[in-house]
Amino acid sequence: MGHKLVSSWFHLSSSVPLSYVQPPESRPAATAFAASGKAIPVVDLGGHDRAETLMQILRASEEYGFFQVTNHGVSHELMEDTLNIFKEFHAMPAEEKISESSRDPNGSCKLYTSREINNEGCIQFWRDTLRQFCPPSGEFMEFWPQKPARYRSLAMEDSLVLNTVLSQIQVL
Repeated sequence: MGHKLVSSWFHLSSSVPLSYVQPPESRPAATAFAASGKAIPVVDLGGHDRAETLMQILRASEEYGFFQVTNHGVSHELMEDTLNIFKEFHAMPAEEKISESSRDPNGSCKLYTSREINNEGCIQFWRDTLRQFCPPSGEFMEFWPQKPARYRSLAMEDSLVLNTVLSQIQVL
């Protein structure tokens, strides 16, 4: 079963399956973004001019589709701990990852790869994805992975803090 995860394929083959090879015209150049002279838009939530903050969000959303947020109130420690726990999860053996993420019969927590999206002729992305719902109520938490040991507590703390940031943005 673990062979379904792309992270375990490097043991099976020395080449990338063709369905994962991006055509040259679709590949980003290593310096394309930097050469364009553009930078990722940054929105400072600590600013005092509500109208200006809203305009920055709108402009970034229209021109780029995303933006970086600063002064959001999320501690550096929480960001690092959360990133590290997700790295630990994805570093576990494939069978263990699958076992840890398949407790919910309804699939609210699911580990999958783009390989499962069977679109003939469609270029796939080389990634494994863990999907889990994170409502502030804690609903579905019982289906989240129990390993690594702090996974659930960190994922819940991160979810609650990010919900607060989202609320800050929504009330602008």
